[in-house]
Amino acid sequence: MAVKKRRTVGERKRRRILMLALGAVALVGSATIIGFSFTDAFAFYTDPSVLVSDANAGKLKPTKRLRLGGMVVEGSLSRGVDNQVRFEVTDFEEVVAVRYQGLLPDLFSEGQGMVAEGYYRDGVFTADTILAKHDESYMPREVEKALEGKGGGMGGGKGGGMGGGKPAGQPGS
Repeated sequence: MAVKKRRTVGERKRRRILMLALGAVALVGSATIIGFSFTDAFAFYTDPSVLVSDANAGKLKPTKRLRLGGMVVEGSLSRGVDNQVRFEVTDFEEVVAVRYQGLLPDLFSEGQGMVAEGYYRDGVFTADTILAKHDESYMPREVEKALEGKGGGMGGGKGGGMGGGKPAGQPGS
């Protein structure tokens, strides 16, 4: 029969510290992996002015997923073959060319607010998702905030102003 060797207090303490250290390393490693995977899934909102200035300053990575919001410039919408769509988006300070392949939402039109998700490369925003307003006075909150103070009336579009949820001409709009 083999005799079981008892560990001393110092050995047990050292082993406990080692296990805690390994657990902490595993926890930090897991948190890092989760953090990096989430940054790829997020699309950070920007408007055309910030997008152009960041791109000109070299602050923009071509692999960074963005959400671009603004107004579709009147007369800029053109459709090509295989559902290729090109248009321009403005915040009334800068204009950004947008390229998209797919079907546009039914309510997408020139002079209206929209949000596009995708990537900015070589001076063109390539969108893989287009979101449009869904009633006469709606504008995405992000776009409304970005356009405030930039001379951003809705102008020639169907909606009668920046909205805030109320049709134009009603009290409080």
